[in-house]
Amino acid sequence: MDYLVTMTTHVPDGTSEEAVQDVRDREAAHSRELAAQGHLLRLWRPPLKPGEWRTLGLFAADDGDGLEKVLASMPLRVWRTDEVTPLAPHPNDPAGHAEKPGPSAPEVGGSEFLTTFTVTIPAGTPGVTVDATTAREADRARELAGQGHLRRLWTLPGRGHSLGLWWARDAAEMQAILASLPMDAWMSVQTTPLTRHPSDPAVAGS
Repeated sequence: MDYLVTMTTHVPDGTSEEAVQDVRDREAAHSRELAAQGHLLRLWRPPLKPGEWRTLGLFAADDGDGLEKVLASMPLRVWRTDEVTPLAPHPNDPAGHAEKPGPSAPEVGGSEFLTTFTVTIPAGTPGVTVDATTAREADRARELAGQGHLRRLWTLPGRGHSLGLWWARDAAEMQAILASLPMDAWMSVQTTPLTRHPSDPAVAGS
């Protein structure tokens, strides 16, 4: 099972730079071990405010207890709080149709984005319209995956909620991609631009 983990680090006041660097070095080394074990799939940096130390991680574990053991094994956990979001399979996830799904390296000259979708179908919409739009959404998802724009898609807890991982040249192209989705009129979307993390398994393996 996949999990999205928001990891926020607070280094105690008075901690020496040498101690911080030691923990960071051990964290990087252990991240490579977790990636080799198949537990750590991706790491990103979201937009940060001054002084913030926050990372988004995509992890895999059998269950919540297994994930907690993975997170607790990371050296930075002594200074860190983790917010875990369980991710369920989505029928339009490109990885679900791949022979060996795994982390894919971000392309040069573009950016990755996470999008949180909430779909609200207007009351009174005929079932045949819903079915037709859902089918067109699946077709469009396959097109965007084939073009390299849609990387992953998961179902979030709660009815009508989904999480997508995308690649686009810039924010304008990302917005145009989202506007091209057949369900666009029924969706509210929150988009998070991502930057590379030095310990991201996809970057390290590219």
